[in-house]
Amino acid sequence: MKISKREIKQRMERFEEVCRNSGMKLTHQRMEIFREVAQTSDHPDAEKVYQGVRKRMPTMSLDTVYRTLWLLKDLGLITTLGPPRERTRFDANLSHHHHFVCIQCGLTRDFYSDAFDELRLPDSVKAFGRMETTQVEVKGVCLKCNAKEKKPS
Repeated sequence: MKISKREIKQRMERFEEVCRNSGMKLTHQRMEIFREVAQTSDHPDAEKVYQGVRKRMPTMSLDTVYRTLWLLKDLGLITTLGPPRERTRFDANLSHHHHFVCIQCGLTRDFYSDAFDELRLPDSVKAFGRMETTQVEVKGVCLKCNAKEKKPS
């Protein structure tokens, strides 16, 4: 799914506003790192963000990308998904949505579902703590990997 120029512009404007309001310095490096996440629906991990930004800024370090991504998360500009023991993926789509994740290649795509948005959590969840947000992560095999499986050897 391609992100519209309008959506990218809105995300960048929100980024600038949050930076100003938090007193965080608005640097070219931070803008490019955020732009790399904001312009894709691929939910890139830090390494993929680093590779994309390095094309435009060859002096960018992987350490700067990691530190900036976690700063952006702390500021509420991006979210993370996936189990923490695996490579963390980053997402600039802050609207309520869910994810399809291919268990073979890792392809991750957003989808929207009123039915999932309306899921009622059981009262037993309260025993764990206060809930902040919910998100459904559907794991399966994407069309491309599925087609590869069906090809005769």
